[in-house]
Amino acid sequence: MVVEYGLAASLPAALVAFHYAVQMTRARWGHGSDSGGRRTPWIIGGMAVLGLGGFLAAVATTWMARPDGIALAVVAFALIGIGVGAAGTSLLALLASAVAPGRRPAAAAITWIMMIVGFIVTTKIVGDHLDPFSPKRLVTIVGAVVATAFVVAVAAIAGIERATAPVAVTKPDFAEALREIWADDRARRFTVFVAVSMVAYSAQELILEPFAGLLFGFTPGQSTGLAALQHSGALGGMIVVGVAGTLFGRGAGWMRGWTIAGCIGSAAALVALGLAAVAAPDWPLRPTVVVLGFANGVFAVAAVGSMMGLAGAGGAGREGVRMGVWGAAQAVAFAVGGFVGAVGVDLGRTLSGSTPRAFLTVFAAEAAVFVVAAVLAARIDAPVAARAPLPRFVEG
Repeated sequence: MVVEYGLAASLPAALVAFHYAVQMTRARWGHGSDSGGRRTPWIIGGMAVLGLGGFLAAVATTWMARPDGIALAVVAFALIGIGVGAAGTSLLALLASAVAPGRRPAAAAITWIMMIVGFIVTTKIVGDHLDPFSPKRLVTIVGAVVATAFVVAVAAIAGIERATAPVAVTKPDFAEALREIWADDRARRFTVFVAVSMVAYSAQELILEPFAGLLFGFTPGQSTGLAALQHSGALGGMIVVGVAGTLFGRGAGWMRGWTIAGCIGSAAALVALGLAAVAAPDWPLRPTVVVLGFANGVFAVAAVGSMMGLAGAGGAGREGVRMGVWGAAQAVAFAVGGFVGAVGVDLGRTLSGSTPRAFLTVFAAEAAVFVVAAVLAARIDAPVAARAPLPRFVEG
């Protein structure tokens, strides 16, 4: 949208931020799947809504010259937010409740590795077929992708929940469930860590492809291929953490150490991208993006492993609402990070008159936030001197 249609980077960033804002109700969806006894309908229904939203988003992209193009995009991204929230929260809750506690970190790693493989395959196929770019080609490719994703998701989830025996537990109401989470020191600190780290993680998401197009002259297909390289690096980081954790340790301290290392590595890679902005087009961009992906992968799989353990620590029947709270924190952070990153580039280009300097400033700020996240990760299990009074959550 930025390069092909000449739009400001803040427009797609605002749409993505909106779809994350819709996901602020993840905790309620998670609690609903806790109370309903079955999570499969939430997963399949969410995937159907997500697929419809993705297809309409592609159509809206081709309508940007029309008055109703942005309106259709808003509807599409609302559907995407609803679908991701319903399906994603319920899937993670099913994973946390159906897998034995000692295997939850490994299960989370495998799930995320499979997700990254899906990203890599999809972006590679789309990138290869998107050039030469045309609106019709874009809609056709996206339609094929969303249809395939829905069929694969339904086939993958079929029969899984029938094999899991239901657990008879007393489930608290929504307000009481939120109070329980707030009373848990580790869960509360982890929520703050998720929010801060995801701001740093997401701020580069919407500007990396425009960065490659504006400063390195990449075509749309080449920019999409750059995302595939980043996901390949992330896959490598996830595999390293998964294998190392299996061979040498699985405790909370081990996963926390990998989380901190991933945050610091991501900060270093973002500093390198900032230097790439002032050295373009002579900087080795592709290797730098692979390194960023590797560090992101280390951070992500370690953080998700910790998340799965903490979700199960709340007791049976609480996994959904806990995953929902952390999912909502992640969604808010993604909305803030993605939007601020894109607006920061637009504002920096306007104020400084220099595209390289604008990207340098934004990448440096992201690196600083990752360093703060590393400090927060180190303090998740720190002793608490005094407990703050519990807030009163009310229904509605």
